[in-house]
Amino acid sequence: MDSYLIQLNGHGDHAPVLDVHLKTNGNSISLGKVKGRKPRWAVRASEMSKKTFNPVRAIVDSMKVEPNPKKAMISLSLGDPTVFGNLPTNDEVTRAVKEVLDSGRYNGYAPSVGYQSCREAVATYYNCPEAPLEAQDVILTSGCSQAIELALAVLANPGQNILVPRPGFSLYKTLALSMGIEVKLYNLLPEKAWEIDLKHLESLVDEKTACLIVNNPSNPCGSVFSKSHLQKILAVASRQCVPILADEIYGDMVFADCKYEPIATLSTNVPILSCGGLAKRWLVPGWRMGWILIHDRRDIFGNEIRDGLLRLSQRILGPCTIVQGALERILHRTPPEFYHNTLSILKSNADLCYASLSAVPGLQPVRPTGAMYLMVEIEMEHFPEFENDVEFTERLISEQSVFCLPATCFEYPNFFRVVITVPEEMILEACSRIQEFCEMHYQSAEGGQDLECDK
Repeated sequence: MDSYLIQLNGHGDHAPVLDVHLKTNGNSISLGKVKGRKPRWAVRASEMSKKTFNPVRAIVDSMKVEPNPKKAMISLSLGDPTVFGNLPTNDEVTRAVKEVLDSGRYNGYAPSVGYQSCREAVATYYNCPEAPLEAQDVILTSGCSQAIELALAVLANPGQNILVPRPGFSLYKTLALSMGIEVKLYNLLPEKAWEIDLKHLESLVDEKTACLIVNNPSNPCGSVFSKSHLQKILAVASRQCVPILADEIYGDMVFADCKYEPIATLSTNVPILSCGGLAKRWLVPGWRMGWILIHDRRDIFGNEIRDGLLRLSQRILGPCTIVQGALERILHRTPPEFYHNTLSILKSNADLCYASLSAVPGLQPVRPTGAMYLMVEIEMEHFPEFENDVEFTERLISEQSVFCLPATCFEYPNFFRVVITVPEEMILEACSRIQEFCEMHYQSAEGGQDLECDK
């Protein structure tokens, strides 16, 4: 019979040592001395968590300023159209969810990519001859943010790079860096209504480029690309064999004098993952319903990308089932006048804001054509007491109680972003205060006297 002898040696300040002997068939074999492990707590945050960084939160949280107590706060910073209650969703949308909830039929788990009937509803809604879709081409997600995360995760590996607009939605960079993916920023041109600098874009492509992110209509710019400009973007992607991740969450949220073109309708050879959702057009961001539309008519993605999306979707087992159950009715029964009314309000606010700020010394707003935003250039040479756009917006809060996001949040210093979803009277009041602030601090380029607002 085999026998084992384990002897514990140690004294003084030395760690205990296990002296292990194995006796088999009468022969003793020494396995040597194994230093014992003294358990101790050593809990550390993961490398992924350390790489996760949201510049908006970092900048906003560091703006430790108090608003002027004599003036009510007006926040033009948050891209949530529900905040002030002036843009409610349509009654048909809420009734659809109530009926699904009352039915009790959607309280369990759904397939991780969404119910087949709900995927069919989305495919039917977005299907067109130029970009046909079937249910198998739709992945339902927990909001458009998760759609972007899954699309990035399936297209790019750590060490590869992605092309991201500047200025652009900060989440792209946040997600990519947390995954070990490099971000290369391509420029948008304010003097050309925020079109892409195509030469700069193409110069960034290399053998490690995994995808190109195209955000249209744009957050933070409020711009909408023309058909011809989209075709030029597609030409670059085609030449360089780079797939496109299209963030189209603001799709169809364009003003009457402009036309939105889904990028997938303009190309048959560039594979595209288009990300969208209910949040903005239907004014329900908290419902967390998004989707990825897979456009791959030349089978470049093949089964590999589809299978990858399926596996990635299984990490959280899909979006809210209640909203899924209401999805077909929301998409196909929301009356057209609801969309028209929303856009009418947004365009009116955009026009008011643009006209008001165009008259303010030292500011140069860029006229928006869609989405919910307007970008304003600060002519910093006329405001020498402020070092940058962050200081400018901090003082705007402390003196006028108006909160606009500094565009440093979007990698574009010396601008700020205005959200135009607030009630009209707030837009007018905010613009009046911004004018008062600028007139108080403006200095002419020649070093002349400050402008004084009327008392």
